[in-house]
Amino acid sequence: MKTRLAAVLWGLTFAWGSQAAEPLPLFDAHLHYNVEAAQGPYPLDHVLKLFRDNRVTGILANSRPNDGTRALYEAKPKDVWVVPFIRPYIVQPDRHTWFKDPKIFELIETEHKRGYYQGIGEFHLFGNDAKTEWVKKTVDFAVANNLWLHAHSDDAAVDILFAHNPKVRIVWAHAGFTTAPEMIEKYLKKYPNLWGELSYRYDVTEAGRLKPAWRRLFEQYPDRFIVGSDTWVNERWGQYASIMNGYRDWLAELPKDACERLGGPDGAPPERQILRLGRDQRPVRVERVAPHGCRPLAQ
Repeated sequence: MKTRLAAVLWGLTFAWGSQAAEPLPLFDAHLHYNVEAAQGPYPLDHVLKLFRDNRVTGILANSRPNDGTRALYEAKPKDVWVVPFIRPYIVQPDRHTWFKDPKIFELIETEHKRGYYQGIGEFHLFGNDAKTEWVKKTVDFAVANNLWLHAHSDDAAVDILFAHNPKVRIVWAHAGFTTAPEMIEKYLKKYPNLWGELSYRYDVTEAGRLKPAWRRLFEQYPDRFIVGSDTWVNERWGQYASIMNGYRDWLAELPKDACERLGGPDGAPPERQILRLGRDQRPVRVERVAPHGCRPLAQ
């Protein structure tokens, strides 16, 4: 089951290209196509071109409302793999109340009937707000239907989510946002079904270089992190190229052995993977040749 996480994790993040001169292909694991973008300056054809221009070969999409995600998925772009998640928001204020609103749970059930969603979220959830019956129902629904959760949560809420059902699988948006790498490591050890997403984690680098604590964490857990743009406002769409290239800058610092293990879950050969996520049984082939942009280990 865990090997399917490659669709949302570093394994999918690095769909290595065969031409060293080209930028590193990336999987954007935190993509919002909200109404302000879709009905404003970023129509569908524009954003699909933006992905192609930036060598983004896949996206984990969720939107407010879910119309944007449906538009991306139902466009079926041949060169961009869309992994759709149900967002439990209709309007922006829902972020403050969804966890105690039975109508939002009905929304999740209704959207899920479309048959192609792979997860629920991103949602905002902090502290004891995670203890409500509707959060418990959402967690159990995700487990029963083999769905991921994408949680923008503090440490306490993550603990409560796993207490609701230890089988739940969680993408931790922003890896807690301010959670220190030492604490993130404790959580990765404590919860094997937890993966960290790195948008807005500007503390990963200092003066353009990976910080030692983060480097050690990435080298120790190369398959437990993902990168994303978090296009929650239109300003982020305008910064899309610089956001994704910023990841490429520090990814190039990782040791060759860590790079080569990325995308090779459970010892599978790195040259070619068949990656799946959740209920989606559609095979997705990712060609991998010798990774470029990774430094060799010191002898």
